[in-house]
Amino acid sequence: MPTNKLHLAIIPDGNRRWAKKHALNPWEGHRKATENLQEILDYSRKNPEISVLTVWGFSTENWRRDPKMIDNLMKMLEEYLLNQREYLHRYHIRVFHSGRTDHFSPSLGTLLEEIVEETKTYTDFSLNLALDYGGKDEILRAIHRMNDSSAATEESLRALLDNPELPDIDCIIRTAGEMRTSNFFLWQSTYAEWIFAKKYFPDFTVSDFKEAIEEFRKRTRRFGK
Repeated sequence: MPTNKLHLAIIPDGNRRWAKKHALNPWEGHRKATENLQEILDYSRKNPEISVLTVWGFSTENWRRDPKMIDNLMKMLEEYLLNQREYLHRYHIRVFHSGRTDHFSPSLGTLLEEIVEETKTYTDFSLNLALDYGGKDEILRAIHRMNDSSAATEESLRALLDNPELPDIDCIIRTAGEMRTSNFFLWQSTYAEWIFAKKYFPDFTVSDFKEAIEEFRKRTRRFGK
Protein backbone atom coordinates (compact mmCIF):
# COMPACT_ATOMS: atom_id res chain seq x y z
CA MET A 1 0.00 0.00 0.00
CA PRO A 2 1.47 3.40 -0.99
CA THR A 3 2.18 5.64 1.98
CA ASN A 4 1.52 8.96 0.26
CA LYS A 5 -2.10 10.03 0.30
CA LEU A 6 -3.68 11.31 -2.87
CA HIS A 7 -5.44 14.48 -3.86
CA LEU A 8 -7.78 13.40 -6.66
CA ALA A 9 -9.91 15.70 -8.77
CA ILE A 10 -12.89 15.09 -11.04
CA ILE A 11 -14.21 17.17 -13.93
CA PRO A 12 -17.66 15.56 -14.31
CA ASP A 13 -18.48 16.21 -17.96
CA GLY A 14 -21.31 14.84 -20.07
CA ASN A 15 -24.29 15.48 -17.80
CA ARG A 16 -26.34 17.35 -20.39
CA ARG A 17 -25.44 14.90 -23.14
CA TRP A 18 -26.51 12.02 -20.89
CA ALA A 19 -29.84 13.76 -20.27
CA LYS A 20 -30.38 14.34 -23.99
CA LYS A 21 -29.58 10.69 -24.70
CA HIS A 22 -32.30 9.69 -22.21
CA ALA A 23 -34.80 12.34 -23.43
CA LEU A 24 -34.67 14.25 -20.15
CA ASN A 25 -34.34 17.92 -19.25
CA PRO A 26 -30.65 18.99 -19.15
CA TRP A 27 -30.58 19.50 -15.38
CA GLU A 28 -31.72 15.90 -14.84
CA GLY A 29 -28.29 14.83 -16.01
CA HIS A 30 -26.80 16.90 -13.21
CA ARG A 31 -29.20 15.34 -10.72
CA LYS A 32 -28.08 11.85 -11.75
CA ALA A 33 -24.48 13.07 -11.54
CA THR A 34 -24.94 14.01 -7.86
CA GLU A 35 -26.04 10.42 -7.17
CA ASN A 36 -22.87 9.12 -8.80
CA LEU A 37 -20.79 11.63 -6.91
CA GLN A 38 -22.22 10.38 -3.62
CA GLU A 39 -21.04 6.85 -4.36
CA ILE A 40 -17.58 8.07 -5.33
CA LEU A 41 -17.42 10.26 -2.23
CA ASP A 42 -18.37 7.27 -0.05
CA TYR A 43 -15.61 5.21 -1.62
CA SER A 44 -13.04 7.99 -1.36
CA ARG A 45 -13.58 8.79 2.31
CA LYS A 46 -13.16 5.09 3.17
CA ASN A 47 -10.03 4.65 1.05
CA PRO A 48 -6.85 5.20 3.12
CA GLU A 49 -5.01 6.17 -0.08
CA ILE A 50 -7.12 9.29 -0.61
CA SER A 51 -7.06 12.43 1.54
CA VAL A 52 -8.76 15.00 -0.71
CA LEU A 53 -11.39 14.81 -3.43
CA THR A 54 -11.88 17.94 -5.53
CA VAL A 55 -15.01 18.18 -7.69
CA TRP A 56 -15.68 20.90 -10.25
CA GLY A 57 -19.36 21.69 -9.91
CA PHE A 58 -19.61 25.04 -11.73
CA SER A 59 -17.03 27.13 -13.56
CA THR A 60 -16.71 30.89 -13.96
CA GLU A 61 -17.51 30.34 -17.65
CA ASN A 62 -20.70 28.38 -16.93
CA TRP A 63 -22.58 31.63 -16.23
CA ARG A 64 -22.84 31.95 -20.03
CA ARG A 65 -25.27 29.05 -20.18
CA ASP A 66 -29.04 29.26 -20.48
CA PRO A 67 -30.44 31.24 -17.50
CA LYS A 68 -33.19 28.68 -16.89
CA MET A 69 -30.64 25.91 -16.63
CA ILE A 70 -28.39 27.96 -14.36
CA ASP A 71 -31.35 28.66 -12.08
CA ASN A 72 -32.12 24.94 -11.84
CA LEU A 73 -28.48 24.13 -11.17
CA MET A 74 -28.25 26.69 -8.38
CA LYS A 75 -31.39 25.31 -6.72
CA MET A 76 -30.05 21.78 -7.10
CA LEU A 77 -26.72 22.80 -5.59
CA GLU A 78 -28.38 24.39 -2.58
CA GLU A 79 -30.57 21.31 -2.13
CA TYR A 80 -27.48 19.08 -2.36
CA LEU A 81 -25.61 21.02 0.31
CA LEU A 82 -28.60 21.02 2.65
CA ASN A 83 -29.03 17.26 2.22
CA GLN A 84 -25.31 16.60 2.68
CA ARG A 85 -24.87 18.62 5.84
CA GLU A 86 -25.62 15.80 8.31
CA TYR A 87 -23.58 13.31 6.26
CA LEU A 88 -20.53 15.60 6.30
CA HIS A 89 -20.67 15.90 10.08
CA ARG A 90 -21.35 12.20 10.62
CA TYR A 91 -18.21 11.19 8.75
CA HIS A 92 -16.06 14.16 9.78
CA ILE A 93 -15.55 15.41 6.25
CA ARG A 94 -13.95 18.80 5.99
CA VAL A 95 -15.38 20.93 3.19
CA PHE A 96 -13.32 23.46 1.28
CA HIS A 97 -14.68 25.86 -1.30
CA SER A 98 -12.57 26.99 -4.24
CA GLY A 99 -14.02 29.87 -6.20
CA ARG A 100 -16.25 32.87 -5.62
CA THR A 101 -19.47 33.33 -3.69
CA ASP A 102 -20.39 36.87 -4.72
CA HIS A 103 -22.35 35.72 -7.78
CA PHE A 104 -24.46 33.21 -5.85
CA SER A 105 -27.78 33.98 -4.20
CA PRO A 106 -27.41 35.13 -0.58
CA SER A 107 -28.92 31.88 0.70
CA LEU A 108 -26.58 29.65 -1.32
CA GLY A 109 -23.49 31.73 -0.57
CA THR A 110 -24.27 31.79 3.16
CA LEU A 111 -24.98 28.05 3.25
CA LEU A 112 -21.69 27.25 1.58
CA GLU A 113 -19.74 29.51 3.92
CA GLU A 114 -21.49 27.99 6.95
CA ILE A 115 -20.62 24.42 5.93
CA VAL A 116 -16.99 25.36 5.32
CA GLU A 117 -16.84 26.98 8.78
CA GLU A 118 -18.68 24.14 10.56
CA THR A 119 -16.38 21.43 9.22
CA LYS A 120 -13.03 23.22 9.47
CA THR A 121 -11.80 21.19 12.45
CA TYR A 122 -12.27 17.80 10.76
CA THR A 123 -9.13 16.03 9.61
CA ASP A 124 -10.28 12.58 8.44
CA PHE A 125 -11.00 13.50 4.82
CA SER A 126 -11.53 16.64 2.73
CA LEU A 127 -14.00 17.47 -0.02
CA ASN A 128 -13.05 20.51 -2.08
CA LEU A 129 -16.00 21.94 -4.01
CA ALA A 130 -14.96 24.06 -6.98
CA LEU A 131 -18.00 26.29 -7.46
CA ASP A 132 -17.93 29.43 -9.59
CA TYR A 133 -14.29 28.48 -10.03
CA GLY A 134 -11.76 29.29 -12.74
CA GLY A 135 -7.99 28.89 -12.56
CA LYS A 136 -7.20 32.29 -14.05
CA ASP A 137 -9.77 33.96 -11.79
CA GLU A 138 -8.23 32.36 -8.69
CA ILE A 139 -4.73 33.56 -9.60
CA LEU A 140 -5.98 37.07 -10.40
CA ARG A 141 -7.80 37.25 -7.06
CA ALA A 142 -4.62 36.14 -5.30
CA ILE A 143 -2.63 38.89 -7.03
CA HIS A 144 -5.24 41.46 -6.02
CA ARG A 145 -4.76 40.41 -2.39
CA MET A 146 -1.05 41.22 -2.55
CA ASN A 147 0.25 44.38 -0.97
CA ASP A 148 3.29 44.49 -3.26
CA SER A 149 3.10 42.28 -6.33
CA SER A 150 6.60 43.34 -7.41
CA ALA A 151 8.00 41.33 -4.49
CA ALA A 152 5.98 38.21 -5.30
CA THR A 153 7.50 34.77 -4.96
CA GLU A 154 6.02 31.38 -5.74
CA GLU A 155 5.50 30.81 -2.01
CA SER A 156 3.93 34.20 -1.30
CA LEU A 157 1.49 33.89 -4.20
CA ARG A 158 0.52 30.35 -3.30
CA ALA A 159 -0.30 31.52 0.23
CA LEU A 160 -2.96 33.83 -1.24
CA LEU A 161 -4.77 31.19 -3.30
CA ASP A 162 -8.21 30.03 -2.18
CA ASN A 163 -7.03 27.05 -0.13
CA PRO A 164 -3.23 27.08 0.21
CA GLU A 165 -3.35 24.37 2.90
CA LEU A 166 -4.55 21.79 0.37
CA PRO A 167 -1.82 19.75 -1.34
CA ASP A 168 -1.38 20.01 -5.08
CA ILE A 169 -3.56 17.74 -7.18
CA ASP A 170 -2.04 14.35 -8.01
CA CYS A 171 -4.52 13.13 -10.60
CA ILE A 172 -7.38 14.71 -12.54
CA ILE A 173 -10.10 12.52 -14.03
CA ARG A 174 -12.18 14.07 -16.80
CA THR A 175 -15.18 12.23 -18.18
CA ALA A 176 -17.18 12.24 -21.43
CA GLY A 177 -14.13 12.00 -23.70
CA GLU A 178 -13.17 15.66 -23.24
CA MET A 179 -9.39 16.10 -23.51
CA ARG A 180 -8.54 19.65 -22.46
CA THR A 181 -7.59 21.37 -19.22
CA SER A 182 -10.28 24.10 -19.41
CA ASN A 183 -8.84 26.54 -16.86
CA PHE A 184 -8.95 23.95 -14.07
CA PHE A 185 -6.66 24.65 -11.09
CA LEU A 186 -3.83 26.00 -13.23
CA TRP A 187 -1.50 26.42 -10.26
CA GLN A 188 -2.28 23.27 -8.30
CA SER A 189 -2.32 20.93 -11.31
CA THR A 190 1.19 21.76 -12.53
CA TYR A 191 2.37 18.16 -12.13
CA ALA A 192 -0.97 16.39 -12.05
CA GLU A 193 -1.54 13.29 -14.14
CA TRP A 194 -4.60 13.45 -16.40
CA ILE A 195 -6.93 10.55 -17.10
CA PHE A 196 -9.62 10.98 -19.73
CA ALA A 197 -12.61 8.65 -19.46
CA LYS A 198 -15.05 8.18 -22.34
CA LYS A 199 -18.17 7.66 -20.23
CA TYR A 200 -20.55 10.50 -19.43
CA PHE A 201 -20.27 11.26 -15.72
CA PRO A 202 -23.79 9.97 -14.88
CA ASP A 203 -22.57 6.59 -16.16
CA PHE A 204 -19.18 6.82 -14.44
CA THR A 205 -19.15 4.27 -11.61
CA VAL A 206 -17.00 3.58 -8.58
CA SER A 207 -15.44 0.75 -10.59
CA ASP A 208 -14.43 3.26 -13.26
CA PHE A 209 -13.03 5.50 -10.54
CA LYS A 210 -10.97 2.60 -9.15
CA GLU A 211 -9.65 1.82 -12.64
CA ALA A 212 -8.55 5.44 -13.03
CA ILE A 213 -6.64 5.25 -9.73
CA GLU A 214 -5.00 2.01 -10.84
CA GLU A 215 -3.98 3.66 -14.11
CA PHE A 216 -2.53 6.59 -12.18
CA ARG A 217 -0.52 4.26 -9.95
CA LYS A 218 1.13 2.71 -13.03
CA ARG A 219 2.57 6.03 -14.16
CA THR A 220 6.03 7.34 -13.32
CA ARG A 221 5.96 10.91 -12.03
CA ARG A 222 9.19 12.82 -12.62
CA PHE A 223 8.17 16.34 -11.53
CA GLY A 224 10.34 17.88 -14.22
CA LYS A 225 13.41 15.80 -13.34
